[in-house]
Amino acid sequence: MLDEKIQNSISTDQLYKEYDWYQHTFPPIVQESCDEFFDNNFKLELIGISKNINCLMDNESCFVTKIRINQEYDMFFRLTDKALDIILNKVLGQSKNKFNINKISELEAKVITSFNDFMFEHLKTVLTEADPTQLKRNNFDLIHLTFIIREVEEYNKKAGKVIITLPLGLLKPEIITSNGAKFSDNSFPTSETFVDVLVGKTKFSLYDLKNLETDDVVVFENSELENITLSINGETIPVHLNPNMDILITETTNGGDNMGDTHQNIWDSIEVEMSAEFDAVKITLGELKDIEEGLVVDLTSLYDNNVTLKVEGKSIASGSLVIVNDRYGVKINNVIADGGNSMPARKAVSNNQGGELPAEETENEAEENTNLSNEEENFNNENSEEEFDYSDFELEDENI
Repeated sequence: MLDEKIQNSISTDQLYKEYDWYQHTFPPIVQESCDEFFDNNFKLELIGISKNINCLMDNESCFVTKIRINQEYDMFFRLTDKALDIILNKVLGQSKNKFNINKISELEAKVITSFNDFMFEHLKTVLTEADPTQLKRNNFDLIHLTFIIREVEEYNKKAGKVIITLPLGLLKPEIITSNGAKFSDNSFPTSETFVDVLVGKTKFSLYDLKNLETDDVVVFENSELENITLSINGETIPVHLNPNMDILITETTNGGDNMGDTHQNIWDSIEVEMSAEFDAVKITLGELKDIEEGLVVDLTSLYDNNVTLKVEGKSIASGSLVIVNDRYGVKINNVIADGGNSMPARKAVSNNQGGELPAEETENEAEENTNLSNEEENFNNENSEEEFDYSDFELEDENI
């Protein structure tokens, strides 16, 4: 029972309700004491209230001052090494050596201890008499206030932490209660939220990926015309929808000049997973609640939205939704990876074998195309580093 009582001495929900009291009570006192002691040289801002100090320290070294309030309670002041560096360089002058908290001098320690004593004298005015029935002197009977300290001058961007630990047994925080009208249950079904709409995924080689161009069509083999996926905070919900057949295009088989080319090295043959998703759309909470197996959701407005192609969470290209046979695809309108300045397209549907020049092409036309290919090859060689960064997909030697 005692362990349970200690664990529940203060809950996160209770901190939420008490936060406003801490925010209005302690920052003015701490700032005022700092201004009086250091002559308006520093600015402090409260950034956190916690019952667990471990999440505040981040393995930082601290100068700790413990001050006895009475026989039962103590107050602690912790200043991180960065906070000490900021304060001492301003007060005692810029040191030639890098600050080392383990080599703090007697004078430096005296300055910081005196400052902590000065803050304590201001803070103890808000402490109350202890309730003898309250828990005393244990790790769950404390509240930690974390302040960021900076110099007043805007050009100095350095910041450190000042953590003040207070005993809950001597505090009487006020709890915020709602005075206004609350939401009625009827308000929530019409409230809107954003959901991501996922079209599908497909495997794509790095060679094809870096050669994406405007008007290419990427077909997602695992997509289904009557099914699509909603994603809300990482949770996925499969839903049915009525496909808009106005976006159907006829699949062509003459392919592009580059899509079917032989890969030149192992990097080109590596395949990555590409996904397609719409910009987030609004849906009411009522509609979201009613989604169930077999329900058709009206998402016809999606066909006017932008579709983004992503690899490893990074946007590669954007385009518009199309239907190729019984699968969804995306017709590329803009290649984001190369800044949107892609060359004119020569391909129709991704992953098809490259076509040959027509037999009836004249010698002049062939020569013209050869020159164009050489110019484009030089252009691609000069810009290959900008179009795609292979470093995202590096392999160890033993994997090759």
